[in-house]
Amino acid sequence: MSTSERLIESTRELLWERGYVGTSPKAILERAGAGQGSMYHHFKGKPDLALAAIRRTAEELRATVEGVLGGPGTPYERIEAYLLRERDVLRGCPLGRLTMDPDVIASDELRAPVDETLDRIRGRIAGIVEEGKEQGQFASSLDGAEIAAAVIATVQGGYVLARASGSPAAFDTAVRGLLALLAPQSP
Repeated sequence: MSTSERLIESTRELLWERGYVGTSPKAILERAGAGQGSMYHHFKGKPDLALAAIRRTAEELRATVEGVLGGPGTPYERIEAYLLRERDVLRGCPLGRLTMDPDVIASDELRAPVDETLDRIRGRIAGIVEEGKEQGQFASSLDGAEIAAAVIATVQGGYVLARASGSPAAFDTAVRGLLALLAPQSP
């Protein structure tokens, strides 16, 4: 792995663990095993490196989510697969966690990949809900955009509840509750 790749990967890990504010250039260099001038040789500074790391995390999350939502099954089964996919619940979402960081939120540039990714996921889920309505699997009264927002809120809120309690049980309970509400009704 090249030095710039090690810097990006180390920054991704540190952002997830500590957030932007808690990620110092020194910690990045130590984690990457890189020399003092390396970061400034490859990047303009911490914000530039953080942006590369956030974009990489966003791309990876979008690909993972698309792999699940674009997989086989009925619309309900695909949403179920997204909600039940394996996650490190107690670590939280690597992107959602950044929304709690004031420096990320204050920066349009750093916030953009986070917002764009959440929008894409919401849009993808909304489309699947609409597909389910057309197939008669979901009630025609459901609004795809509202259900998609509820799915994202359940996942992100589930992370918060799990981290607060120190147990993934709260996340699992929230997911089961949402799935019960979305479950197709038998005629």
